[in-house]
Amino acid sequence: MNFADKTAMVEGNADSASLVSAVETAGFGAEVIPSDSERQFSIPSIHCASCVSKIESALLKVPGVESASVNLADKTCSVQGQPEAGAILQALENAGYPGTELTPESDIQEKQEQEDKKQYHHLLKHTAIALGLGIPLMIWGVVTGEMSVNTPFQQIAWGGVGLATLLILVFSGKHYFTGMWKALKHGNTNMDTLIAIGTGIAWLYSMVVVLFPHLLPFAARHVYFEASAMIIGLINLGHALELRAKGKTSKAIKRLLGLQVKTARVVRDGQEIDIPTHQVLKGDIVRVRPGEKIAVDGVVTEGSSLVDESMLTGEPLAVKKMPEEEVSAGTLNKNGSLLFRAEKVGSETALAHIIALVKKAQSSKMPIARMADQISSVFVPVVLVIAILAASIWFFFGPAPALAHALVVATTVLIIACPCALGLATPMSVMAGVGKAAELGMLIRKGDSLQQASKLTTIVLDKTGTITEGVPKVTELISTTADTEEERNRILQIAASIESASEHPLADAIVDSAKQQSLSLSPVSDFHAVTGQGVTGSVAEKSVMLGNEKLMAASNIDVSSLASTSESLANQGKTPMYLAVDNQLAGLIAVADPVRKDSKAAIDRLHKLGIKVMMLTGDNKLTAAAVAQQVGIDDFQAEVMPEDKESYVRQLQEHGLKVGMTGDGINDAPALARADVGFAIGSGTDVAIESADITLIRSSLHGLADAVELSRTTLRNIKQNLFGALVYNSLGIPIAAGILYPLTGILLNPVVAGAAMALSSVTVVSNANRLRLFKPTAREA
Repeated sequence: MNFADKTAMVEGNADSASLVSAVETAGFGAEVIPSDSERQFSIPSIHCASCVSKIESALLKVPGVESASVNLADKTCSVQGQPEAGAILQALENAGYPGTELTPESDIQEKQEQEDKKQYHHLLKHTAIALGLGIPLMIWGVVTGEMSVNTPFQQIAWGGVGLATLLILVFSGKHYFTGMWKALKHGNTNMDTLIAIGTGIAWLYSMVVVLFPHLLPFAARHVYFEASAMIIGLINLGHALELRAKGKTSKAIKRLLGLQVKTARVVRDGQEIDIPTHQVLKGDIVRVRPGEKIAVDGVVTEGSSLVDESMLTGEPLAVKKMPEEEVSAGTLNKNGSLLFRAEKVGSETALAHIIALVKKAQSSKMPIARMADQISSVFVPVVLVIAILAASIWFFFGPAPALAHALVVATTVLIIACPCALGLATPMSVMAGVGKAAELGMLIRKGDSLQQASKLTTIVLDKTGTITEGVPKVTELISTTADTEEERNRILQIAASIESASEHPLADAIVDSAKQQSLSLSPVSDFHAVTGQGVTGSVAEKSVMLGNEKLMAASNIDVSSLASTSESLANQGKTPMYLAVDNQLAGLIAVADPVRKDSKAAIDRLHKLGIKVMMLTGDNKLTAAAVAQQVGIDDFQAEVMPEDKESYVRQLQEHGLKVGMTGDGINDAPALARADVGFAIGSGTDVAIESADITLIRSSLHGLADAVELSRTTLRNIKQNLFGALVYNSLGIPIAAGILYPLTGILLNPVVAGAAMALSSVTVVSNANRLRLFKPTAREA
């Protein structure tokens, strides 16, 4: 219960209505505040891009819906807001696209995969049946050239073929006709409309030829049964190949889901028992043996082992885990046995969060996709009009046989114009790009971020924890008496003893360094912290002072022997501290936040990509200048307050720059949210990660260069797909309408149009799958 914001959090599976009733019975009004404002729905009946805008328009009319985004690639819809699930499902049903709500359970993806496999084999079976009739008919036409009906025998023979073709349309093409009917009932048109009308007209005309040949001119007594059968077969084959290629695109999600552990061995009442992972509770002690995957996030309580975290972080080297260190679900325990305390379970684990982010990003849209959606929303009705106009021109003004030519033109235009490739162009590339990003250790929250990252001209970096490791360390120990290890340890032991009473971050660095050297600390008395100068006190009955030159000057301690050394260390971005014992200078200790080993190489990569790199830090100018020079920063601002970071990013944007901001702390969150693309270092705080658009799981700036390279490659891939799809439709429709007939005397065969339409979709999906082969520029050590 939170008295401050008058809310109560309830864990468990209790029904929300019963909880509200219980609170009201106690005399307090209540309402349920959903913890998640996004819902996912599966809509298996989506066939083409023209469906997308119709579904989104229908959902936006539902009360409580703030936004709706349909993903044609995986046939899902993401709805933002607080609508009733029943209202969403009813709206989908009314629009002619029934769906089901997707829940977070891990078996959803597995069910979808099984359904896709079933659909794939189903399509292959219907392809074989349709082509089994269509190919022999086509060969007959090519070899004999005899596809006309002029005698009673030919009527009987082609009548039998017509009945066989009807069975093909009913059995192998039924879903196109039912899809058209459902769409028409709701005042819509889609890809099924074009296919069903095209193949249906070809069959009906052919049957008129068979039954009433005498009513038609001699030259118009040509049958097109092979066109109907071949078109159904080829489009089914195209969809099957498309489905298979889509399976490869979602490989990243499958790999992540494969990391989830089904069972965990927990210690309860002194016994170790195996239970389903979803039954593990916070605080449970979990045993993980050598070679097993870790089931949930937790903290090691006993044992030590090497843990392979490459499946989550991409880092190839295993990490040694000791007591009090964190372990993550999905990682592989290699050589030792560990006991750890469960801290995050179920959807709270890092792995579950990663899976959720990847799924969400893969179903999101880029701005470039809106153009394709807008075109597709009016495409099918326009194509129907073009087909009618083209057929009318051929019928009234074309050469004999005018009716046959009009039929061929109308059928070919309808078939070749299906906007499948256009609708798949963007979502397939987004799915592949986001999946590849996950493999490279980047979590992209939405597709928009992937597009914006390709346009960045400037990247702003926080210093501490981003360019540097974020953990101060002792870098120098200098004694005034002798330069020996024994004397350096004496200096460190005294300094660590007095700093053990301090809460300053630099004090922690000195104490940790002493612990690493296994030095025992002495008790401290009369401790006093002097703001902005240092600390004083008594250690082992000796007066001790540790701090800057001001602290020493206040006690008239001469520091001239180490002054030049202190200045040199300060120029390197380090913090020097004088140590005095019994009012005599004893030595100098330098503490610094070390620059990450790969920061300079990563910044060099960004420069090669044409990106200006800037640094914002709250640290002093001397330290900032030293770090900037060391790693090759183009420009920097020091002593910056958190609110100033956000203001600085806004100023850069006002000058027309596309700005990316990178940080790891709560103080970076406003600037991360303001930037065109916010990058959070994965080891940073949850607030920074939630404020950012892209999270780098590894604490390396190479992830920035990887993200920019991948985004540019993905956007280039999308443009290739869109260009290919638009060119295909732009050129295909005029050719199908017969624009080349005056020059060549040849009309495009409907069968060729069906093959081309199927091939265009397969080409788009295959091109998107090339992103799975993407490799970032080689990293220099």
